[in-house]
Amino acid sequence: MFQDREEAAERIAERLDHHRGKNPLVLAIPRGGVPMGRIVADRLDGELDIVLVRKIGAPGNPEFAIGSVDETGHVELNPGTERFGISEDYIEREADRQLETIRERRQRYQRPPTHAEGRVTILVDDGIATGATLSAAIRSVRAQSPQALVVAVGVAPPPTVERLRGEVDELVCLEAPADFMAVGQFFRDFRQVDDEEVIAALRGEVS
Repeated sequence: MFQDREEAAERIAERLDHHRGKNPLVLAIPRGGVPMGRIVADRLDGELDIVLVRKIGAPGNPEFAIGSVDETGHVELNPGTERFGISEDYIEREADRQLETIRERRQRYQRPPTHAEGRVTILVDDGIATGATLSAAIRSVRAQSPQALVVAVGVAPPPTVERLRGEVDELVCLEAPADFMAVGQFFRDFRQVDDEEVIAALRGEVS
């Protein structure tokens, strides 16, 4: 159990201290990952930016991810999604809706994309469940040819950790409990992060 995202971020930074001095690019997933990314970037003398990806939710159950879409509009469905009989029309409409959200956030945060080519790049989030969103982020960043791609999260279920480990060069997951149900259950303070806090973190106004 973490007290809050700050504690998790400090512990992640400790685990990644070997990247200090390499000018790592820390890419946080909004919104909850951004205050954590600020701490990690500051502790490692790196640069903070965001990676914008969105999950595609199932019909009638938007929290259940059936796939994801990245900032380029690339859609990737989770393995086995076809067995749910979800129409291509639904997937296309939902992907377009999520892509519009991505574009709105990019404009709201006023951050042109930072490229990861040739850099140690660290993807940070508070936690992951199915890993659909993070897989989209990994795919998006990997296409930019980083020197090394690292994932660092507070908590995730063991099967997701093992699957993602094969997609990156290094993975730090502080806790991988067998009784995982939701990310928030492992934080005493898991308040929602708003856009103002994201913008402040990106500007370096919090640490």
